[in-house]
Amino acid sequence: MKDRKPDEPISTGPTSTSRRRVLIGLGAAGGALTGSLMTGTPASAQTENVTNAPISDKTQERQPFYGLRQSGIVTSRPANGMVASFDVLAKTPADLVRMFQTLTERIAFLTQGGEPPALDPKLPPADNGILGPVVIPDNLTITVSVGASLFDDRFGLKRLKPARLVRMTSFPNDALDASLCHGDLSLQISSNTADTNIHALRDIVKKLPDLLLLRWKQEGSVPALPVKAGVPPESARNFLGFRDGSANPSPQDSGLMERIVWVQKDSDEPGWATNGSYQAVRIIRNFVERWDRTPLQEQQNIIGRHKATGAPMQGGTEHDVPDYAGDPEGKVTPLDAHIRMANPRTHGSEANLILRRPFNYSNGVTKSGQLDQGLLFIAYQSDLEKGFITVQKRLAGEPLEEYIKPIGGGFFFTLPGVANERDFLGRTLLEAAGSAQPGN
Repeated sequence: MKDRKPDEPISTGPTSTSRRRVLIGLGAAGGALTGSLMTGTPASAQTENVTNAPISDKTQERQPFYGLRQSGIVTSRPANGMVASFDVLAKTPADLVRMFQTLTERIAFLTQGGEPPALDPKLPPADNGILGPVVIPDNLTITVSVGASLFDDRFGLKRLKPARLVRMTSFPNDALDASLCHGDLSLQISSNTADTNIHALRDIVKKLPDLLLLRWKQEGSVPALPVKAGVPPESARNFLGFRDGSANPSPQDSGLMERIVWVQKDSDEPGWATNGSYQAVRIIRNFVERWDRTPLQEQQNIIGRHKATGAPMQGGTEHDVPDYAGDPEGKVTPLDAHIRMANPRTHGSEANLILRRPFNYSNGVTKSGQLDQGLLFIAYQSDLEKGFITVQKRLAGEPLEEYIKPIGGGFFFTLPGVANERDFLGRTLLEAAGSAQPGN
């Protein structure tokens, strides 16, 4: 057999000759068809430019902005999310009122969409233009929360700090990067596309340059699934390949949401905080190279679920409840499995339920040549101590710690909603402080 030189074309055999004659016979007029035959590309696609924008029928999806509670908490999670944390630059209580009023105006516009005003071309344009001349709503929500540091001596808010709002402390497995932690104010921005989130963030940064300074941000996404008729919705998978959020409380259960997510009027929280919620944010790096080299059975024992289906270890479906009572020695689901330690389903552990709304993140490559990937963990609860903090303490020492490392995040309090056009974010707080006149 004759050896082929490295740069010599590979012979296609006897059939190639006749095929070549056919193609030559088509002549110049058949050029487009020839290309189609050679590449397998549909002929209709030849009229399109590869740089044409992808088409979506979801750009006009719109979430309500006005209401007792902010959108973006019990709202169904779209494909893309971001948390951006800011330092507040306002110097006086009056500046703080202006900051919240301006923020309210921008979020009301961005989430509902519309046409920005035309300005003198000698001035910077009113909008950054990322989404075109008309801003699409694209299922956008922007959820505003405040950190413990806002309740210092600057604005006279100290006595009004939510009872359980604290600066995020370091847990045993944490390796927190100070540049990725805390903040006076957080925005959870989520929508159908990453560009809509970026558009919103840049709009807010531009409109409040003397009042807010971006401290850190983390973007993320979750994979979309095909529609499956007659099949219950499935949880999205995280970058460990497991379904994430299988045991999440249902946001459709309004009674449960009142109990575990929303601060109630008759609680021991300040009156202004009614209809707010505690937000816990964690940037959790996954050591995916190490995880991908771990045997499947070991992965499943660490998580406590079947990887393919998301079902508990005793079998069934993703949403079946694990039977820990019938497995006291952990022979089916190990006692140190992640889901068992996070929610042991014992008497009283229902008080520690939280509503999770996470996204996967991928930040490129580390200096040591590893993939910088992980989870942008976001959770809401009416009691931060009973919720996230208790769950995180339970997870100390779990086998999963070998594969994950929390590096950033913060604790925040999500403000009550905006009742109507005359209301603004933070009004109840600022009225209680005497910084704003009672209104709505």
